[in-house]
Amino acid sequence: MFVKSVMIPKFSSYTIDHEATIKETLDTLEKHQIDGLPVLDGDHYVGMITRYTIYENYFNAGQTKEDFIQKTKVKEIATHKDQYLKGNEIFEKTLLSLKDFPLLAVLDESKNFLGVVTRFDVLEQFQSAFGMNKPGVRIAFTASETEGRLARLSEIAHQFHEHIISIVTFDETDKLVRRIVMKVEKKDNLQKFLHKLEDSGFRILDVCED
Repeated sequence: MFVKSVMIPKFSSYTIDHEATIKETLDTLEKHQIDGLPVLDGDHYVGMITRYTIYENYFNAGQTKEDFIQKTKVKEIATHKDQYLKGNEIFEKTLLSLKDFPLLAVLDESKNFLGVVTRFDVLEQFQSAFGMNKPGVRIAFTASETEGRLARLSEIAHQFHEHIISIVTFDETDKLVRRIVMKVEKKDNLQKFLHKLEDSGFRILDVCED
């Protein structure tokens, strides 16, 4: 999945003009109950502004609160001018970029604003990938890193009419064993399914219902 698939497009994004004051910016943030805004000059991306950025600059400005919020333009303290996405990145990689910042802009080759990706939206996609939005049984197990193991897993699931909600794989450090976490719908034949997995060379690590 690519960044563009989780991007909030420009027409649905909240933004602020680069000439706006900090007062106008704070009013917009409060109105929409959000933590940050892309700063634009027309369609051109100027940077990002967040509540934290505003508070940090205020404490370092040596001005009264009234002077700072009324006279300071948002373009003067905007950050992340050169930190943005192009839309063709794999969305998993954006989590590291969003670790310490709530949102990133998506821009075209001319640095025109296309939309925004938020930490909340990326985390929601991870929740979906792990099947956290549906009840079921989560099975953690390992399999030898040999050709056809995932195909064999699929065959066993089909044999037992298991509905797979999600499946995520992880590589062990020795690269000889693959860890797999699979979530399936809860059924009465779960124990038979688990026994079949073990008989087929999969090592069950944990089973939990959620």
